[in-house]
Amino acid sequence: MRHSRIIKGLSTFALGMMVFAAEAQDTRVITLNEAVDMSLNNSKQLKLSSAKIEEATAALREQRNRRLPDLGASGAFYRLNNPQLDLKYKSNSGGSGGGTGGSESSSMPTVNQITYGMINLSIPLFNGLQISSGVQSAKYLELAAKLDADKDKEEIIQNTIAAYSNLYKAKESVDLVKEDLRQADQRVNDFSNLEKNGLMARNDLLKAQLQASNVQLSLLDAENNYKITNINMNLMLGLPETTELIADSASLRSDMQDKGITEWENTAFANRKDAQALNYRAQAATASIKAQKGAYFPSIALGGGYVAADIQNFLSVSSAMNGGVTLSYSASSIWKNGAKVAQAKSRLNQVEINQSMLADNIRIQINQAYQNYLLSLKKIDVYSKAVEQANENYKIVKNKHENSLATTTDLLDADVAQLQSKLNFAYAKADAVVAYKKLLQTAGILDFQSTTQQQQTEAK
Repeated sequence: MRHSRIIKGLSTFALGMMVFAAEAQDTRVITLNEAVDMSLNNSKQLKLSSAKIEEATAALREQRNRRLPDLGASGAFYRLNNPQLDLKYKSNSGGSGGGTGGSESSSMPTVNQITYGMINLSIPLFNGLQISSGVQSAKYLELAAKLDADKDKEEIIQNTIAAYSNLYKAKESVDLVKEDLRQADQRVNDFSNLEKNGLMARNDLLKAQLQASNVQLSLLDAENNYKITNINMNLMLGLPETTELIADSASLRSDMQDKGITEWENTAFANRKDAQALNYRAQAATASIKAQKGAYFPSIALGGGYVAADIQNFLSVSSAMNGGVTLSYSASSIWKNGAKVAQAKSRLNQVEINQSMLADNIRIQINQAYQNYLLSLKKIDVYSKAVEQANENYKIVKNKHENSLATTTDLLDADVAQLQSKLNFAYAKADAVVAYKKLLQTAGILDFQSTTQQQQTEAK
């Protein structure tokens, strides 16, 4: 009686722990669009790209601010000793207006402090196109930064699609191996009954039991792989690590377009964000050369100001306003500015070389992605036929085994071949979608429709 109470208590505790574990781990079916949407919102790389865009925008605003007037004010207050003043002018009496001695010297005021203030305003009119060229260069760099962010977004989308595919394959593997384990356990039970009745050799039963043990080990590996894949996916999406994600198989369907390699290459050259970004950087480098050459020309500005001063006991100035046009030119720029122009030309040359290298890489990447896509389609056809063949083969071998025309080893081999064909077919379908999305990314046309946009489209 006491033992029954203990067993009952342990059972209740175990049941409670199972319920708690089930509640602690949230299960969520997630579509591919939802996964991509969450991945983009959680991406630290996109946050970094956004910060770079803000930096480029601020640099453009800085260049545009150079067109605005320069307004400055300055003032000073000085305490002086008792200076000796000698004013060099002729007085009405014809004598010297100053000196170090005599009666005239004694009449000079005592000056021991000076106060003055100035306000200057300058509006640039012409500076060798340095300002306008600087604005153009900054504008192109801002556009390039935005394209870099779009490229980063495409990479994140592709990485999410690949991770989603891995999640689907891991769960599919667990389900298929579980089904195979159920069949293996049922086979062990059937063989055990036959062995007890003397209708099967002990060795055949052991083979079936060994097969079931191997399938159980395969299930442990599949479940472990699924857990790791699930954790990685949660981290990518910003979800708690305990969330169990289940991929929606319908999300891994895609309307695949049949194009030739030449058409894919032309699409890539027209739409690749990195190629467009390099084009803008080339234009920015060209504008930078013009800006550096602008130092060879004089600068013209419209200026004006106001001056007020007070020299104690001697002079007071107020309402002294001035205005006019200023012209400035540094002759040393003729031999000093050449190095800056050469640096700007070198940067343009580097961008042009990068453009040539990228063009070659685009061709290589498009061909690789295209061939991988074609290979994935061929694998689907092959594995589809393999599943039919494996199923039919298992039925035939099982029928022969039941009629003692095939060995237990043949039956177990047929079972393994059937499981492997199902896994290969499930993997091939998921890999085909990933390969096609990779081709779209390589061509620069990997589009993503957020969950909200998708719902609006379906509503229409």
